[in-house]
Amino acid sequence: MKILGMDSSGLVASVAIVEDEALVAEYTTNYKKTHSQTLLPMLDELRNMTELDLDTIDAIAIASGPGSFTGLRIGSATAKGLGLALGKPLVEVPTLEGLAWNLWGSERIVCPLMDARRNQVYAAAYEFLPEGEGFALNTVIPRKPVDIGDLLAELTLLGRSVVFLGDGVPVYREAIREKCGVPCALAPAGSNRQRAASIASLGAVYYRQGKIVTAAEHRPEYLRKSQAEQESERRQCS
Repeated sequence: MKILGMDSSGLVASVAIVEDEALVAEYTTNYKKTHSQTLLPMLDELRNMTELDLDTIDAIAIASGPGSFTGLRIGSATAKGLGLALGKPLVEVPTLEGLAWNLWGSERIVCPLMDARRNQVYAAAYEFLPEGEGFALNTVIPRKPVDIGDLLAELTLLGRSVVFLGDGVPVYREAIREKCGVPCALAPAGSNRQRAASIASLGAVYYRQGKIVTAAEHRPEYLRKSQAEQESERRQCS
């Protein structure tokens, strides 16, 4: 099985190819340029370096959200375009699940945080439960936009140690230190941001489970309305 993974849901742009149990190639950047400038050139570079025939992939795994509205739209359009052109299905991998997959097998509760501005984060909490020769991802706190203080209170009630990762960690580091009432750790560089390798790897799991959509069916999952939509609604109500 060969899965192409893509993630442009946050500041990171990442593409990867996973074949069976091996990561064939991954190209990840977290530096300034917009995803509209980087995603397709990165994919083309990866394809050239690995002599990849895109017709040989089984599916395209895409980080489906939540995340940056612009980033999600760029990733979605790229995945849909490729899926339509190649006649391949898409696997929608929630961004927070893909982040948690970076820490596969962790004994701690894994809590990915994405900065959603205005003291909020997109967040969830997961645990890894033994299954067969590996682990299955189990949701402890469903993904949602939430106030960072409310999230930390909810995690404290679980009474289990937590590891945090994602671009929300540096933004709310002090709040985590002050308000998290259980032992906690911060994931290190290399595993604390979005990676297309994790999207492709988890996408392969979901592909085997039949969790696929057509390119035409795919829609990003924003979890909340954009700032422009919220302001428009407030003007209409005032």
